[in-house]
Amino acid sequence: MEKIRLGKTNLMVSRLGFGGIPIQRLTENEAIAVIKRCLDLGITFFDTANAYSTSEARIGKAISGRRESVIIATKSGARKPEEMEEHLKLSLQNLATDCIDLYQFHGVSDFKGLETITAPGGVLEFALKARKAGLIRHIGITSHQIDVAKKAVQTGLFETLMFPFNFLTPEASEELIPLCRKNDVGFIAMKPLAGGMVDNARVAIKFLLQFPDIVVIPGIEKITEIEEIVGIYNEKTGLTPTEKAEMEEIRQSLGSRFCHRCDYCQPCTTGIPISMVMTARSFYKRLPPERFFSPMIASAIEKAALCSECGECEKRCPYKLPIREMLKEQVTWFNEVKKNYAENRLIDQANL
Repeated sequence: MEKIRLGKTNLMVSRLGFGGIPIQRLTENEAIAVIKRCLDLGITFFDTANAYSTSEARIGKAISGRRESVIIATKSGARKPEEMEEHLKLSLQNLATDCIDLYQFHGVSDFKGLETITAPGGVLEFALKARKAGLIRHIGITSHQIDVAKKAVQTGLFETLMFPFNFLTPEASEELIPLCRKNDVGFIAMKPLAGGMVDNARVAIKFLLQFPDIVVIPGIEKITEIEEIVGIYNEKTGLTPTEKAEMEEIRQSLGSRFCHRCDYCQPCTTGIPISMVMTARSFYKRLPPERFFSPMIASAIEKAALCSECGECEKRCPYKLPIREMLKEQVTWFNEVKKNYAENRLIDQANL
């Protein structure tokens, strides 16, 4: 598989990478088999995170004996040096390595968060010390908010940026990707299938292949998925008129009912994490049930149920989404799938 240079890191990585969220849903043996198949197909860039439960450890086991041919990227959401130190130790242990190729600050999606990680004595200073000590090789950042992402790139402090990029949310192509090129920051495209919103892998992947200097990391759960995606990549063909029409049909079908996770709607007057609630179905597709129904998601839904309907979020939304109506729909949907999950668990326990 073709390799590209990942910005100023100078790492040569496969254009197609591996997103490590979905393998949490599998058994360990299934997950290892998926990762090994990716290796056999020429994928060398593997992205995971401290927060992805079993993902790191499964990748560590799968790449055993092949570490020298793999670029490992992981992340920490810590905002205190002592917490990041614990995260890094655990990641090194899980991944069975003495050095992580790319260590990323996870989910920096507001300016306060960016200020926190770059402040004197903060986690960036810790990461720089860890790099000097040989525990990590390069430092990156991930974000879902385009203005914060642009600011992060302009600081010159980060070697890579991971950001959502797909044909439903193509805004990064206008200013952010050119800005990364200008500053020699490697661009990693997360959510290439819009977090599970797009089922048509062909048009999703071919859209992204128009950008030859970005790394695309689809979340992979099945061997057939990565074989399909690699097959599309290997065709080396552009979008056909029919495929462009299919893309437009998908855009139209989602229309004003698709959250772009820009967070311009924030702050919510009652503290609702709006984008998390609005994209809960994407998490439902990618996470194991026990993690999806965890307090993190449940508490967000509970807050959404208490929406005051002030409408301030809708005034700020650049996509004119009917946010109040959509929040109600998400609460109803969540309660229904949670009920079904609980009932199925009772049935399973009764059959033991």
